[in-house]
Amino acid sequence: MKPERLLIIGLDSAAPACVFGPGAPRLPFLQGLAERGCHGRLRSCDPPITVPAWACMMSGKDPGALGIYGFRHRTGHAYDSEKIATSLDVLEKRVWNILADAGLRVALVGVPLTYPPPKLDGVRVIADFLVPDASAEFTHPPELKQELQRAIGDYQFDVENFRSESPQVLLDRLHALLENRFAAAKYLARSGQWDFLMMVDMGIDRVQHAFWKYCDPAHPAHEAGNPLANSIADFYRAADREAGELIAACPPGTAVMVVSDHGARAMHGGVCVNQWLINEGLLVLKDTPKAVVPFTPDLVDWTRTKAWASGGYYARVFLNIAGREPQGIVHSDEAPALLDDLTRRIESMQGPDGLPLGNRVLCPATIYNRLNGSPPDLMVYFGDLSWRAVGGVGYNDSILVTEHDTGPDGANHDMDGIFILDGPGAPRGELSGLTLYDIAPTILDLMGLPIPSDMIGTSVMTKGAA
Repeated sequence: MKPERLLIIGLDSAAPACVFGPGAPRLPFLQGLAERGCHGRLRSCDPPITVPAWACMMSGKDPGALGIYGFRHRTGHAYDSEKIATSLDVLEKRVWNILADAGLRVALVGVPLTYPPPKLDGVRVIADFLVPDASAEFTHPPELKQELQRAIGDYQFDVENFRSESPQVLLDRLHALLENRFAAAKYLARSGQWDFLMMVDMGIDRVQHAFWKYCDPAHPAHEAGNPLANSIADFYRAADREAGELIAACPPGTAVMVVSDHGARAMHGGVCVNQWLINEGLLVLKDTPKAVVPFTPDLVDWTRTKAWASGGYYARVFLNIAGREPQGIVHSDEAPALLDDLTRRIESMQGPDGLPLGNRVLCPATIYNRLNGSPPDLMVYFGDLSWRAVGGVGYNDSILVTEHDTGPDGANHDMDGIFILDGPGAPRGELSGLTLYDIAPTILDLMGLPIPSDMIGTSVMTKGAA
């Protein structure tokens, strides 16, 4: 038995411990769905980053196939070729392409990598948090922009400067963002002009980055008894209420799926990855900075540099390959040994206590079947995602810092997100072994469409409870 319609509620960065765990707040709608249907941890992709994770989830393809390895997207081998990824960089079909081709009506609200909005017949789109400002064309069809304005007022794409606002002001703005995003989804839901409706809210991701240290007693910067100790739990409760209202706005016979692209965990600090490469003799600058400065290609003596990195929630390490990079000096036959040596050095890196930091190093060439685009040569999860990668240089005292180059941030991403499904024919109970690659096949299965053979995952509808 197939559902008449499918609603997907995406909660970016929603963590299993905050939804299913014994210390989770009471979430009557989300936990009720899980109790009636099935639920489980949803393993993210490598890397567990909003961009590319949502695109992987909706295509059933990994970052190697998509050629997108992070929020900042290297478009070639020039040293200054990074740009922010957009929908135009996703060349593989996502589920809405397949649904539209089958004549089904689709509505999308805030799904990452939908700006610029895809122009497909039967697909209504309100684009994602990467819309530059309200003057941009962020809807399809274009007239949906004015329609939305009349229905809910100004549509909010994100909260700017979410790492630098005063805590209470930021918290109020995040709640307003949550309400605004769900208001747009409820408006489209009530129209009834859809067979598949998907929305993604970014609020949980933002509130966890900003407030994790206030809420987690195990966080190294936690202060007991602080007035913001319940801010994350309260935000999950607010998201649960909004989810309940959205579900109620949908016609009877709608199956409901709730997913997150990754989870969250305490961030203990940052590793200055380019400074470490300098210290190791692999990255050479033209001059020694007198203060901390952002890493930019013009600082580098490329004729003597073997490796450099991009910072973020994980590090992307690139070799300066002869014949690939403009001034490459590492010959291709030397690269495997250099990568092995780099891996050993990174894995032996010590933390502030003198013990191994617990870094995890991945080689894209071995974890993906295809390598499209311009992949990093290594990907590094410092402290297995307990530490972020700091890209700047000029950190002469220590490569380990507690202040981050992008502003205050108390959480990093974690590998496991959440999955909930309630609807006709869905399995019951807790499921194990789920990955975000299972979502696209499950959507197509629920909508009665064949699953392309090149999708990585399998439909949840074929899985039994643990």
